[in-house]
Amino acid sequence: MCTSGQHSHSDPIAVDIDDTADTSVAPSRELIEELVAANQILFDQGVVDAFGHISVRHDKRPDHFFLARNMAPSRVTTEDIIEFTLDGEAVNANGRKVYLERFIHSEIYRARPDVVSVVHSHSHSIVPLSVVKGVRLKAIFHMAGFVGQGAPVFEIREAGGDATDLLISNNTLGKALAKHFDGHDIVLMRGHGSTVVGISIKQAVYRAVYAELNARYQLQAMQLGEVTFLTEGESQACVQNVEGQVQRPWDMWLEQARARRN
Repeated sequence: MCTSGQHSHSDPIAVDIDDTADTSVAPSRELIEELVAANQILFDQGVVDAFGHISVRHDKRPDHFFLARNMAPSRVTTEDIIEFTLDGEAVNANGRKVYLERFIHSEIYRARPDVVSVVHSHSHSIVPLSVVKGVRLKAIFHMAGFVGQGAPVFEIREAGGDATDLLISNNTLGKALAKHFDGHDIVLMRGHGSTVVGISIKQAVYRAVYAELNARYQLQAMQLGEVTFLTEGESQACVQNVEGQVQRPWDMWLEQARARRN
């Protein structure tokens, strides 16, 4: 159970919590290793920096998920992974600080039983598209059909008022964000970043990387003139055909990330 509903000024995005009495079931080692690899890839691809996080649903307990302790993604190892319930309660934190925004993950898993992995980031090209009225992130090329014809933007003021720190720091805000994933696999967060979901770690990582690229291309194209976006039919066809190839970029990205670490 959380020891405090507030976060400290000295460490504003981390919190100390007591472990819940809920029991743990060991996940497959491959799942945890893949989650660690995903953290490294997302950093290497510039989707996350010192901030941002990726989680995965427990492969043996769908009402639990795994997320690293509060730390920079590039430094995550298997020893840093913590198990959580869908209430955002830690099962085995053992005194380690956890991400304040774990409620992004817990409430999406609760609302979307089909989701297996969640990525939250503050990638550079996404943020501008979250704050300009009348402009939406839309699928602009075939690698990002999942973006669709207009990614919704979560406005935290509607759920938390006009004096929040923009962080999803409790279940109420997490639930409000999760509602935007009805029919969407990416949601922008005004002045904050974005959250992407997938049916696997590899798909979620693929989408996080190509959402950032799509945003970059869209910003560049908008400076040149009127932009031609993908139609709904084109977007759906691209999702069906292109996303079946997620293993190809995953293998390359992982090789690159590990080479740079050595």
